[in-house]
Order: sequence, then structure tokens, then C-alpha cells
Amino acid sequence: MKLSNKQTLSYLNKNVFSKSTLKFLSVLLLTLGIWGSYRNFANAKTAQDIPDELAETIEEIETAANEQDLDRLMEYYDEDFTNEDGLTTESIKAALEKTWSDYPQLTYETTINSWEENGDELVAETVTQIAGSQNSQGRVVNLESKIKSRQYFRDEKLVRQEILSEETKLSTGDRPPQVQVNLPEIVRVGEQYNFDTIVTEPLEGSVLLGTALEERTGSNLYVTPSTLELEPLSAGGIFKVVTAPRLSDNHWLSSIIVRGNGITMVTKRVRIQE
Repeated sequence: MKLSNKQTLSYLNKNVFSKSTLKFLSVLLLTLGIWGSYRNFANAKTAQDIPDELAETIEEIETAANEQDLDRLMEYYDEDFTNEDGLTTESIKAALEKTWSDYPQLTYETTINSWEENGDELVAETVTQIAGSQNSQGRVVNLESKIKSRQYFRDEKLVRQEILSEETKLSTGDRPPQVQVNLPEIVRVGEQYNFDTIVTEPLEGSVLLGTALEERTGSNLYVTPSTLELEPLSAGGIFKVVTAPRLSDNHWLSSIIVRGNGITMVTKRVRIQE
């Protein structure tokens, strides 16, 4: 099914591909990364080294997640839980409710890269890959995501979380554009860097629309929709030079490519360090 430019803009403005959609998904994916994190191990202690009470806690968390029992799940968050994006237990709960409504079924696979005991905390570094889909306004929207994060547990509860890298892609249509996003994960303060989204297949005369967005990470962006403003693309993608701020921070960079028979949107995290 092909869409005219007017139909495409109307479809996008109904928030199927709003920036907030990807932020909701990031919350869900990061939390799911914790739920499955002790299943697979790479370069870490063996499963036999995990204390029984921790293994039981993880199993209870997974059960609550699979049943989408949000109240039960939130019992495993410390009341003083902190996240570098400013998320709280209340904002996580709100985002999960919205995302589970949109994506009632997701599949995920998580591997622990490393974990260690640090005083009274257990620190786990995980990589989570998630896939799923939803039917929105008669169109199937597909999700793919890869999240690398570090979690800190104390007394069988999650107390702190750091996101090390993050990439989420949404696509829809008969032929969503195949893209390659070139973007560093870490840059220095004040540094200039390239943000390129390249269409990797022949255009075959297709007219492309698109835009690129940069924003500071923050808890308000997980729940506040934003309007997309698309422009005609004269080349086979989007090519931008971005200047990092003068202070350490985390930014989301998003790009969307649209043609008559498909849409692709990608969001990645850039960590800005001294």
C-alpha cells in the first residue's frame, strides 16, 4: 500500500512514530533487560555463584513481567531508585502501562557481559535485544531494539541504573527503507561529530521525506509527544554534523526516513563525556 505525502504526514502526526513512542519503548526495553539478565552468561561468574535469594528474586520478576503484573513488578524497585535520565518508579510505571497497551507481546534475549559484587550491591552489565510488533490504524509497526546497561541491586531490589548504549528502530509498510545509522556512542564535550542515516538500497525513483532530531535525555521526554516536521531529501539519506554541548550529558538522536510504501525511524543514544 502506497501513501501520498499528505497521507504519510497524517499517519505520523497520530503519534505512531512520535519521539515519545521510542522513549516509552526504551523504558520497557531497559526494564526487560533486567528481567532476563541472569539467563545467559559471558565472561562472568557462573550461574552457581548467584545467591539463592537473588535467583529467586529474578524468577519472581520474570513471572511478574510475563504476566504484565505491574504492581507486583514495581515491588522489586527500591523506593529511592535512580536513573541518569531522571526516571522514577512512578514515571517507569506510567511508561510501562502505555507500552504494554501498545505492544502486548514482545520477545527478548539478554546476555550478561559481566557482573560483580560491590560492597552490598550486585552490579550486572547486560545487553538486551528485543523484537515485537503492534497493529496500529491497520498497519503493522515492527520494533527492534538493542540496549546495553548497568544495573545495581541491593537487598534484592534495583536501586540504580546506567544506560551505556541504546538503539531502537521502528518500521512499517510494505517496503520500509533499509537504513544504516552512523553515530558514535561516546563523544567529548564540545566535539563535532557526524550523524548520518544512509538508505542502503536503490531508490528506484522513490521520493524520500525525512528529518533528524537531537534532544537531551530526560524523564519528561518519555511521556510527552513531539511533532515531526518532515522535509524532502535530495540525497539518499540524512547527513548532519552535530556539535556536542560543553557539559557532560546524554542525548537522544533520532532520524526518520519516509517513502510511499514504508517508514523507518531510529533513535540512538550518545554519551557526552569530559
